[in-house]
Amino acid sequence: MVRDESAALAAAWTALDQGVPPESVVLDLVGAAQSRVGAEWAANRLGVAQEHAATALGDRVLAALGGHPAYRRSASESRGRVTVACVDGEWHAMPARLLAEVLSLGGWRVDFLGAHVPGPHLISHLHESGPDVVALSASLALRLPDAHAAITACQAASVPVLAGGAAFGPNGEYARLLGADAWARDARSALAVLDRPMPRPRPPHQAVDDLPHLADQEYTYVAANRTRIVAAIVAALQERVPAMREYSPQQMQYTIEDIDHVVRFLACALYVDDASLFAAFIAWTRAILTDRGVPAHALTSALDLLGTQLRDFPRAVRLNSAGHAAMEAQAA
Repeated sequence: MVRDESAALAAAWTALDQGVPPESVVLDLVGAAQSRVGAEWAANRLGVAQEHAATALGDRVLAALGGHPAYRRSASESRGRVTVACVDGEWHAMPARLLAEVLSLGGWRVDFLGAHVPGPHLISHLHESGPDVVALSASLALRLPDAHAAITACQAASVPVLAGGAAFGPNGEYARLLGADAWARDARSALAVLDRPMPRPRPPHQAVDDLPHLADQEYTYVAANRTRIVAAIVAALQERVPAMREYSPQQMQYTIEDIDHVVRFLACALYVDDASLFAAFIAWTRAILTDRGVPAHALTSALDLLGTQLRDFPRAVRLNSAGHAAMEAQAA
């Protein structure tokens, strides 16, 4: 994939010259290119640095579009004010940036706060700016607990929440589960959702009110003890796979990071109590590791040892079994 800023800017500018609607240039040109970047990374055809460079190029193209005569945002504030932000810990800001552009083109006054907005800072902004709605973006399911905290905090500040992004599920199931006031599949549908009056935000409440299963403390235990659980799995893997003792520091670091990611996803699945979430992650991880030359049995061993670590926790055992089943189905 060639990164040619001049060519990218020329393509976007020419599309506007030819009468392509600005929204289409934003979503069907810049947005589509960013989706391809993600697919190329997943297939191990782009490295992290290349992916970041391509995303930065997309940002520069979006910034340059504002200078084109056809790219005129409405000066009217009659449609209201919206805050667009990524939840705490979410660094994939491009989907939110695309949304901010589309809403602005649609006549909304937009405060785009960018990636990784800590909850207290988000709430301070709401009190200072008084938006009509908050659009919260999350791309990774790992961010669902943080998204839940942000949703309840915004609602406690009397601001309704529109949730969006891949983290909330293909049909918005996690947005509904976590109590968001509305969900949008993409930027175009978000604009359509905001054409209708938003419901009044829910009254202040606690996470356990939405998710009663959190009372069993399984999520709390795994989240609080993640580092210890990962260390125990790594130590046991070295006994089970002696070749690991010859790993370079970098190989060992990658192994620890991969196992940590598995434990973090299990914790997230415990939070929403959804075995399919963990199973889908394990299937995706197996495919990613295979593309990178890592044998599948390494992931199987990690799941075995994770199950041993959490054998006294019924929901964790059930979710871990779903992960095993996903791997077996993939191998069949």
